[in-house]
Order: sequence, then structure tokens, then C-alpha cells
Amino acid sequence: MNDEDYQEEFEEEDYYDESHYEEDDGESDDDEVERYAIRPNKTRIKKEIAEVFAMAEEICALSPAHIAEFELPESIEQALRDAGKMGQNSARKRLLKYITAQLRKLDTAAIHEKLARMKNRSAHGVREHHQAERWRDLLLAANGNQQLTQFMEEFPGADSQHLRQLQRNAQKEAKEAKPPKSARLLYKYLKELIADASGLPLSDEEAQDNQDAED
Repeated sequence: MNDEDYQEEFEEEDYYDESHYEEDDGESDDDEVERYAIRPNKTRIKKEIAEVFAMAEEICALSPAHIAEFELPESIEQALRDAGKMGQNSARKRLLKYITAQLRKLDTAAIHEKLARMKNRSAHGVREHHQAERWRDLLLAANGNQQLTQFMEEFPGADSQHLRQLQRNAQKEAKEAKPPKSARLLYKYLKELIADASGLPLSDEEAQDNQDAED
């Protein structure tokens, strides 16, 4: 679906319809009072639209794999992927308006909750990445054996023999100026241990990173 198609479909969407409030259908004053009592609050609706629009912006900035985790209808998922490839221009804004209109037909609370969980998982992933890098560097430092002892105290479930072997191999590769395969494997194992300790599963992208490290 190209941008013109999105625009045409979006123009057919109404965020809210006030036409029935403006017709004079001969209702009594009491009916009119009741009618206005249930009239949608335009300010609230505009706020809701802005919130869904902002949520659409966040989702379209994610990777295709993460967008797929929301299990949205294919047309919306494709539109989000397309928006993620666009620059900050009017075409992108029109597309995001189309996405907003479509998302408002769904359970936006559930989508928002899933996005929040994903952001929380991502934040944990960044911390785990930095922790794994830090421990790898410490284990490969001159006092690496001492650091290994400290690591085992913090992560008693780790395989000390496996860690020590990776540590020695990585140090040897560094001295001989060889590709740091063992250092990558050390990082991978450290991150797995740290992730297990946090209780959060690896994301698909993190799992792929680990597979790349093995390769």
C-alpha cells in the first residue's frame, strides 16, 4: 500500500462524529439535556488520539521483529514498518495518522502494556550488555584470576572451569593478535548468566547476537 492509498483510507476515517448533535430532530428540552450529557468530550478524545499517535511513533521506530511481537493486523504492521523507513516529513505524518485511526479500533490499552513491557525488557537488556562487557574486560585484565573469584561469588551458578578456559583462550588470542573469538564467547556466556540472574528471557535480537558470537 503506497502513501496515496494510506491517505485515501485515512480521509475516510472519523475520529469522532458530531453530525448527529447538530440536527434538529424535534426532541424535547429534556431529551436535549440528556443528549448533551452523553456528548463525547472533545478535549479528552483529542488527548487519547495524541497518546495513540505517540505510541504509533514509538512502535514504528522498533525493528520489524519487535513490531511483529505486537501481533497486529498485517495492514497495520506493514504501515508501521513503512513509517519506520521514512524521514520526518508530511508523508510520514499522514501515514502515522492512518495508523493511529486503525489502532484506535483495537485494544490500545493492551498494545500500550505490551510496549511498556518491551521497553522495560530493552532497558534491562542494555544494563545486562554493559554488565557483561564490564565483567569480560575485568576477567581479561592482568588481575583476571582475582576478578574471576569475585564473579563466582556473585554468580555461584556459573561454570568456573568453562569461564577459566574461555578466559585463558581469550588472553592467548589477544597476545597472538588473533581474532577475538573466545572473547566473544566469554561475553556471550557472561550475558547469559546475567540474564538468567535477572529472570528476563533474551529477546530475539539478543539471541541472534549470541548466535553471531558463536559463529
